[in-house]
Amino acid sequence: MRMRHVAIASLAFAMIATVNQQAVQAQGAPGGPLAACKADAERICPGVQPGGGRLIECLKAHEDDVTIGCAKELKAIKAKMGK
Repeated sequence: MRMRHVAIASLAFAMIATVNQQAVQAQGAPGGPLAACKADAERICPGVQPGGGRLIECLKAHEDDVTIGCAKELKAIKAKMGK
């Protein structure tokens, strides 16, 4: 019985860690999908709060002003979302 509780707790921890990692990557953490857009976001979208897709929308609205690396990442995100 005790081993079952440990297994369930371990599984829950692994699931939470995975969800947190995905959330961090979505916000443009190093190595995340928007890593190449960090400087562009700071320059083009100052004051836009991360989360809810706001940074991506801002960068898409100014796609002619982003660097080549960021443009490639935005294009990859767009393809992944099917848009």
